[in-house]
Amino acid sequence: MNPHQKELIKATIPILRSNGEDLTTYFYARMFKNHPELKNIFNMGNQANGRQKSALANAVLAYAENIDNPGVLIPVLKGIGTKHRSLNIQPEQYKIVGTQLLASIAEVIGKAATPEILEAWTVAYYQLAQIMIDIEKEMYQENAAKSGSWNGWRNFTIKKIIAESSEIKSFYMYPEDGKEITNFYPGQFISLQVFVEELGLLQPRQYSLSSAFNPEYYRISVKKETGIASNPSGLVSNTLHSKSEGDVVAISAPAGLFHLEKDTENPLVLISGGVGFTPMLSMLETNLNTIRNKKTIWVHGCRNESVHAFKDQIAALKKEVKWLETFTFYDTVENPGNPANQIIEGRVDLAKCKDSILLEDAKFYICGPEVFIKTQYQALIDLKVNQKNIFYEEFGPQLIHLN
Repeated sequence: MNPHQKELIKATIPILRSNGEDLTTYFYARMFKNHPELKNIFNMGNQANGRQKSALANAVLAYAENIDNPGVLIPVLKGIGTKHRSLNIQPEQYKIVGTQLLASIAEVIGKAATPEILEAWTVAYYQLAQIMIDIEKEMYQENAAKSGSWNGWRNFTIKKIIAESSEIKSFYMYPEDGKEITNFYPGQFISLQVFVEELGLLQPRQYSLSSAFNPEYYRISVKKETGIASNPSGLVSNTLHSKSEGDVVAISAPAGLFHLEKDTENPLVLISGGVGFTPMLSMLETNLNTIRNKKTIWVHGCRNESVHAFKDQIAALKKEVKWLETFTFYDTVENPGNPANQIIEGRVDLAKCKDSILLEDAKFYICGPEVFIKTQYQALIDLKVNQKNIFYEEFGPQLIHLN
């Protein structure tokens, strides 16, 4: 890309800031009309709730703003790439997206999209696409080299389903072919693909692995969300909750950048909201299974006792070991006068447990909804925690960029 083309890209930044979501909304409608098969790859729940178009608009804007040095975006691009690897995205699909995006720019911007600007954006897009293809190629190669791993989709049989709370079930999934499965870092996720009858589509979703690695199965713990055909955010979780033991689902090999650092000796502070407990449970179980038994503080918040999954198991573990301390917040406490509950009423407030969580050299992991992450991240910053020691994972497309 030459300097003049870079200046042309920069000249479109004001348009992207003011009309970026109009562009991405138009783009997705155009692409799905011309390539309806891609609806089996994209999360149609995030299409309906607008999160995907917002994430893409933010990404296009960030790329334009950093066109002189796109390398600064590599950490973000790697986060996108690890999800793409889990969805088996291939180079030829970048060509489809490029054709549809560039056509959308021309049609949405209209006369302002001069041939020079379109040419500049064509060069810019395919430069970005090649960066992503190269990142993902390396990820595919690394994944293929792991013992027991695979690229693409692999069938697993659900052999056990356990109700963990009034709205969360755990699914124990064993490889249908009986062959080896690959290890993972605690905190990573799998992509799972099921056919959703209400949509007439295959739909993928990402679910954090909720246990330490077991060579026989993968476990996920899934909250049943509310979903209808006009707003399909919860249709996959509803489909999963209707599954029976013996049913088969397709999953991809574990992926994700949000995980415990290998062989770290640092104390852990786990902060979760709602079903965001799942990667934390994997971290906790992994810590339990090692000889390190690192000091761990787990701060968790949810609506009430009925939706609090694994509470009995965590309480039992806490009595057995010396390295675990927990703080639990319920929006509503049924028996607030009972000290045996050890429950704090209200939303998670880190100031109420700051004396315990501010451990020297601690690593802080946050998982939950977008607002929860932003609130807890800021609370840690206010408590003078170094942002380099704070890690987070949000549900769905990447919309948060805090550090």
